[in-house]
Amino acid sequence: MAQKKYLQAKLTQFLREDRIQLWKPPYTDENKKVGLALKDLAKKYSDKLECCENEVEKIIEDIRCKAVERGTGNEHYKATGIATIEVFLPPRVKKDRKNLLETRLHVTGRELRSKIAETFGFQENYIKIVINKKQLQLGKTLEEQGVTHNVKAMVLELKQSEEDVRENSQVEKEEQNEARLREKRIQRTKRGLEILAERAEMVVDPETTPYLDIANQTGRSIRIPPSERKALMLAMGYHEKGRAFLKRKEYGIALPCLLDADRYFCECCRELLDTVDNYAVLQLDIAWCYFRLGQLECLDDAEKKLNMAQKCFKNCYGENHQRLVHIKGNCGKEKVLFLRLYLLQGIRNYHSGNGEEAYEYLNKACQLFKELYIDPSKVHSLMQLGFSAQEARLGLRACDGNVDHAAAHITNRREKLDQIRKEEKEKKRRRLENINYLKGMGYSARAARQALHQASGNLEESLQILLSHPQMWWLNDSGPETNSHQESPSRETIDQLVYMGFDAAAAEAALRVFRGNVQLAAQTLAHNGGSLPPDLRLSAEDSSATPPTSPSDSAGTSSASTDEDMETEAVNEILEDIPEHEEDYLDSTLEDEEITIAEYLSYVESVKTATKRN
Repeated sequence: MAQKKYLQAKLTQFLREDRIQLWKPPYTDENKKVGLALKDLAKKYSDKLECCENEVEKIIEDIRCKAVERGTGNEHYKATGIATIEVFLPPRVKKDRKNLLETRLHVTGRELRSKIAETFGFQENYIKIVINKKQLQLGKTLEEQGVTHNVKAMVLELKQSEEDVRENSQVEKEEQNEARLREKRIQRTKRGLEILAERAEMVVDPETTPYLDIANQTGRSIRIPPSERKALMLAMGYHEKGRAFLKRKEYGIALPCLLDADRYFCECCRELLDTVDNYAVLQLDIAWCYFRLGQLECLDDAEKKLNMAQKCFKNCYGENHQRLVHIKGNCGKEKVLFLRLYLLQGIRNYHSGNGEEAYEYLNKACQLFKELYIDPSKVHSLMQLGFSAQEARLGLRACDGNVDHAAAHITNRREKLDQIRKEEKEKKRRRLENINYLKGMGYSARAARQALHQASGNLEESLQILLSHPQMWWLNDSGPETNSHQESPSRETIDQLVYMGFDAAAAEAALRVFRGNVQLAAQTLAHNGGSLPPDLRLSAEDSSATPPTSPSDSAGTSSASTDEDMETEAVNEILEDIPEHEEDYLDSTLEDEEITIAEYLSYVESVKTATKRN
C-alpha cells in the first residue's frame, strides 16, 4: 500500500511537471471515457520509473477518473448546491477505502453521520467522523463547522460491522458491549476533565481532593493567567488521556481526545505554547495516530504540523538543545521525540513521492534509534536495584547507557522530586490557610483566590488589595451556600453603623451586600464617602429582591448521591491514566518505530536502486 502511494505521488508529480491534464483530450474523450493516448503516457512513465507498464497505466487511469469525478462534482455543486465529500473508511473494510458521498451543507452533523453509516454499513452510534482535523459536531450544520465541497472525512469505528461478527452471536454481543463502554469512556473522559479543571479554580484541600495542576520541567507548579488556566488544563488532560489510548493502541479513541486537546491548546496564547513542549508533542501524537490508522492522507497539513512541532521544540529546548541541557543537565531522553519527528517526516515525504528527502529523514531516524537503543540486560540490572523499567530506560538514555551513572541519576532525581513535592505541598497548604483566613474575615473564596493571585500569594498584600477594592467582596463562589445569607440585617448592626455616623439606609444596604459583616460594611462606606459604589448598590437591590431558597427547590438526596458517584467514577478514570512519572511521554521501547523505520527504508532503498539503474 505504501509503495502504491509513493508511485501515485510520483506520477502526480510527473503529470504536473509535464502540465498534462488527464481530464481533457486526448486522454479523456467527449464521453469522459479513457483515450488511447493514455497508453503512450503509461509507457513513457513506466520506462522512467522502471516499473510495470500495466501497473503504471492502472494508477494513471485511477488519477484520471478522480480528476473527471472532481470536475463533474464541481459542475454539479455549482448547479445544485450538492457537495461531494471524500470519505476515508477504516482499514478493515473490504473495499476501496476512499469513497465519495453527496450531501447538502445545511444538514446537521448527525444527519451526515447517519447517511455515512447507512451508505457504508456501519452502526450509526458506534462511529465518529473527523473533518478538517476536528470531530464532527452532531448538533451543528456542516456549514457552521466549515465543511465545504470536496472536503475529506475520516470514519473512526468504535465497533465492527454486523457482517464481521454475525457468525458468532457471543462475539457480536461482546462487540456491542465494548462499543457502548468505549462511548461511555469518551463521555466520562470529558466530564472528568471538566471536574478536575474546575477544581483548580476552587479552594481544594490537596490532602483530600484530587485536582489537576500544571508544572514545569522540574516539577514545580506554574502560575498561569486565570483566563487561560482552564483551557490549558483541559488541553493537557485530553492529551494525557489520548496518550493513554495510544499506548494501548486504541487509535480510534485516541484521535478524538488528541483533537480535543489541540482545540483547547489553540485557546491559549502563542507565547505560552512556545515555552512548553506539550504542544509540540501533541502535534507528533496526532500525526502518529493518523499514520497508525492508515489515514495519513487525511491530514492535509501533516507537513505543517511536523514543522510546527520542530519549531516548538527549538523554542522550548533552545538551539542544539542548549536550554534543555541547562535545565536538566542532558537531552538524551528528549531525543526519542526527534526520532519520531524524523520518522514521520520521512514517511510523509515518501507518501508525497519525495524519495531523496524521505531517505534523508529516515536515515536520521535510524541513526537516532541506534543511539537510543537500550540493552535489555542493562534495564534488568537497574530493576534488580529496585528501579522500575521506565526509570531504567529514561535513566540509561540520560546517561548514554552507563548503568552506574543511570542508577545515580535516578536516585538523585527521586530525591530532588521528593523535595520539590514537599515544597509544593507546603505552598498549597499555606495558600489554603490564607484563603480560609480571608474567608473568616467575610470574603468569598473566589475573592480571596483572586487577591492572593494578584499578590503572588502574599497574605498582607492580598488583604490590602481587598481593602482598597471592596467591590471584589461581591465575587461570590456561585455555590449553594451563597444564597443562604439573604436575610435582612439586624437592627443592632444597623445601629452600630449609624452610631459611627453613617446614614441608616446606606448602612442597611451595605450590611445587606456584605451579609451582616459590620467591619466590611463600615470600611466600604468610609472609602466611598458614606454610600455604596453603584455596582455594589445594584447588588444590594438584587439580593433584597431574591426570595430565599425553599427546601423543595433542592434535588433529592438519592439523585445527588448518584450524581456524586458518577462524578467520582469519571474523575478516578482520568486519574488512572495520568502517569506518575512526569517524563512518561519521553519513555518508549521504540519497538514500533524500529519496525516502521526498517519497513520504509526498504521502500526508499528500492526507489534509490531503480534511480541508479536509470
